[in-house]
Amino acid sequence: MPVNDIVKEAGNAMAKAVEHAGQHISKVRTGRASVTLLDNVKVDYYGTATPLAQVGNLSVPDARTILIQPWDKGTLSAIEKAILTSDLGLNPSNDGSVIRVPIPPLTEERRKEFVKLCKKFAEEGKVAVRNIRRDHMEELKVAEKKEHYSEDDRKRGEDEIQKLTDRYVKDIDAIMVKKEKEILED
Repeated sequence: MPVNDIVKEAGNAMAKAVEHAGQHISKVRTGRASVTLLDNVKVDYYGTATPLAQVGNLSVPDARTILIQPWDKGTLSAIEKAILTSDLGLNPSNDGSVIRVPIPPLTEERRKEFVKLCKKFAEEGKVAVRNIRRDHMEELKVAEKKEHYSEDDRKRGEDEIQKLTDRYVKDIDAIMVKKEKEILED
């Protein structure tokens, strides 16, 4: 495999690792309402576990409320039950046509716990990026021997992979800093 292909493959894998870490971090609750909080909630929709976003319209009318307007009014109680049993610690209120989910303010202790959790996800993402770097550096060494690349080609490839690693680790740090700021501000 040519050196450029190995570098490109490493870059693609690292981008996916950053995206994955970003998704985990974005799902951590802040004191503000966000529809992404309910991404993992599944509603029993006529016997099928269906994502909440597929049974109604989710919106955020203010910083402390999520509003759910179901397309089928018969699913109101199922939606309410799904949110209550989701381990999110949210208490939805059903007024017969829409469901309002108030987001309680976070205590300082909970904020610190959430920051700690985000840092764990960020570190896992960085470890994944570094593992990808290690694997592709090894692949370059094997390719140098098998396909008779020059040592200069291998070193150039290693330098490019290291630059990608540094860039993607910085991206994860930036996501983490932004999320930490979100969590700690009210």
